[in-house]
Amino acid sequence: MNTAYRKNLPGTNLDYFDTRAAIEAIQPGAWETLPYTSRVHAENLVRRCDPAILNDCLKQIIEVKRERDFPWFPARVVCHDILGQTALVDLAGLRDAIADQGGDPAKVNPVVPVQLIVDHSLAVECGGYDPQAFEKNRAIEDRRNEDRFHFIDWTKLAFKNVDVIPAGNGIMHQINLEKMSPVIHAQDGVAFPDTLVGTDSHTPHVDALGVIAVGVGGLEAENVMLGRASWMRLPEIVGVELSGKRQPGITATDIVLALTEFLRKSKVVGAYLEFYGEGALSLTLGDRATISNMAPEYGATAAMFSIDQQTLDYLRLTGRSDENVKLVETYAKEAGLWSDTLKNAQYERGLTFDLSTVVRNMAGPSNPHARVATTDLAAKGIAGKWEQVPGQMPDGAVIIAAITSCTNTSNPRNVIAAALLARNANKLGLTRKPWVKSSLAPGSKTVELYLEEAGLKQELENLGFGIVAFACTTCNGMSGALDPKIQQEIIDRDLYATAVLSGNRNFDGRIHPYAKQAFLASPPLVVAYALAGTVRFDIEKDSFGTDANGKPIMLKDLWPSDEEIDAIVKSSVKPEQFRNVYIPMFERKGEATESVSPLYNWRPQSTYIRRPPYWEGALAGERSLKGMRPLAVLGDNITTDHLSPSNAILLDSAAGEYLAKMGLPEEDFNSYATHRGDHLTALRATFANPTLMNEMAVVDGKVKKGSLARIEPEGEVTRMWEAIETYMERKQPLIIIAGADYGQGSSRDWAAKGVRLAGVEAIVAEGFERIHRTNLIGMGVLPLEFKPGVNRLSLNIDGTETFDVIGERKPRADLTLVINRKNGERVEVQVTCRLDTAEEVSIYDAGGVLQRFAQDFLASSDAKAA
Repeated sequence: MNTAYRKNLPGTNLDYFDTRAAIEAIQPGAWETLPYTSRVHAENLVRRCDPAILNDCLKQIIEVKRERDFPWFPARVVCHDILGQTALVDLAGLRDAIADQGGDPAKVNPVVPVQLIVDHSLAVECGGYDPQAFEKNRAIEDRRNEDRFHFIDWTKLAFKNVDVIPAGNGIMHQINLEKMSPVIHAQDGVAFPDTLVGTDSHTPHVDALGVIAVGVGGLEAENVMLGRASWMRLPEIVGVELSGKRQPGITATDIVLALTEFLRKSKVVGAYLEFYGEGALSLTLGDRATISNMAPEYGATAAMFSIDQQTLDYLRLTGRSDENVKLVETYAKEAGLWSDTLKNAQYERGLTFDLSTVVRNMAGPSNPHARVATTDLAAKGIAGKWEQVPGQMPDGAVIIAAITSCTNTSNPRNVIAAALLARNANKLGLTRKPWVKSSLAPGSKTVELYLEEAGLKQELENLGFGIVAFACTTCNGMSGALDPKIQQEIIDRDLYATAVLSGNRNFDGRIHPYAKQAFLASPPLVVAYALAGTVRFDIEKDSFGTDANGKPIMLKDLWPSDEEIDAIVKSSVKPEQFRNVYIPMFERKGEATESVSPLYNWRPQSTYIRRPPYWEGALAGERSLKGMRPLAVLGDNITTDHLSPSNAILLDSAAGEYLAKMGLPEEDFNSYATHRGDHLTALRATFANPTLMNEMAVVDGKVKKGSLARIEPEGEVTRMWEAIETYMERKQPLIIIAGADYGQGSSRDWAAKGVRLAGVEAIVAEGFERIHRTNLIGMGVLPLEFKPGVNRLSLNIDGTETFDVIGERKPRADLTLVINRKNGERVEVQVTCRLDTAEEVSIYDAGGVLQRFAQDFLASSDAKAA
């Protein structure tokens, strides 16, 4: 700590670090123009940075330079059970490796507080029309995940500094927003801003509170857990002025889908956005959270709102203590984080978005930034003429309609709007179409309480939108099985079936294997599409039926007024609901008296939890970067869903065949996501997405879609797993060649782990998504970037080549990619080494995050067993 800047926080018995004084000592007058993000990062440096490099690091922020890295020390790490579990499996494996080399495994613990929320393992097997859906889904979750939950229960006792919120309590992002973030910490007599990393790309949800929260991969989270700084260059900080006010009938979902399209086009990938202006002031905290949540969909690293009266009102609404609220106000005003103190902030780039221009929107059919106004559905070829044949599903049938995801259920206005639309539909005698699997999966238990308070829970249940879970479900591909008759009809008729959900992701193949495409929509629109039953329905112009007088029922007849929505939110959402939910959830039951071994007793037959192999076999050897054969040649926009899908496992997949051999019944295969603690199952998920287009998989002159590869030099097109298995047996080093925006989507460490375990040593792409690039480095895979204008097409790469990489690996150095063609020709191409910092070079050279930590730990004085 740099005690020179430590001062008393006026009106409290706490100290704080006077960052303004530190900045002004370097450059008088600089503080006034610093954006919010810069001020928070500067405080972190003043409080935590080595004094020897403090001024140099602060100058990077003051002068907006990117010449050197500076450290960031997040206050905590938040995990969901999938990536959190795999991170802790890695730490348990690390303990084994430390013990094998004579170290004390009990000393391997997270240094930073870790909060793990079990919320990503539930599948909606029972839809919301089943009165016992919640209980049945939870029972299935417990049965399927017994192995995983056994391990998670062990971690609570075996590791220090790990808190676990068990299954059935809500989504990590919403719990973070409503309870876990204090906004300002008071710890060891010091007040300081809350900051965190989370193992989910939607961690920026809590940016709406003025908290810098960044989504990272599991490997980067492990690095932070173990007390290492997250080293970074100053990000681009973009000011986004929100002007105007939304039109009547427009939801926060409509706004965020319009913003996502706008910001994608504005190229904000990797940037920190700061929203301000009259439009921002008019948004509730729930509206702001909806915008912050979708940061990864428009490509930003963070989406910040500064602290203002709306923040304090929300903290009170969600049951925070008076002391906490007062500390947030006092600190923000004294330390320069209050909205009014940022009026002179200067940004490298500024954007303006007028909220009054937003119309009712959806996004789809494949990408969250592919906005389409509901009035344009017919013009876009989505809505159109369709015929209802009795006893058959129509073209474009909506087989899944889900009110789900932290994006929307953290916003009471959205949920109440959906419930009021349901009430109006019930009054008019409308019903959900029988082929629609409908569900309501709120991110917080408080949603049920305020729906009951408003007398609206039954209205949703009457249309099949009963509560199926408090968890991340359909948006994450956990939509569960369809009715067998409906599934068979889709297969027999090759039906174009779809999903409509209030989520944030709709990539092809993500939501359900039989939903060819998916659309994002506000919660009330999800209900409307369950009534319509098909996306061919023109939601603004077509009739849902007729009322008792024979008059056509239109969407405008169902849509509630803003005044009614706001009145019910005001009367029905109360602080005591949040206290009733969260006080029991978080109260301490006293220190655990049970003790467990510091080493986990691995279950040999488990397909969920298995000792990781990162210190043995090929992974312990040297990466030669020579003679590499392509495993895949890929186009643009390859997502982590392509690289390692999270949805249901089918029997005829490589993973399904393995699970069947291990004795699991097909109904308990669960999802790819839940098996990521077992590398033998998870490796078989690598490139297992049925929508993959590997340009090497050419059959009859055309690229064939599917989880396919071509084994070279034989030229045989096979299933991807057979190619991986063959190359593993040959000990053949591999490479992947790809286009632009490689690795976008969820922060999925298995998208990097899978390719590394398959033998991939390097990936050459036109560009990388931030989180995935760091995950690759964390697994010891070298990311390389083609120079502008050069790509797989200009180089005529067809997959018959072998590749070498030559040159000294330094941050962003030029290296030589040697292409050895089948005809003997040798081509040399300059590529950029995307090890961006000295820390990343160090991690890569060690073989990955875990190997680096093991080396450092064993070299330290406290490593040895007592």
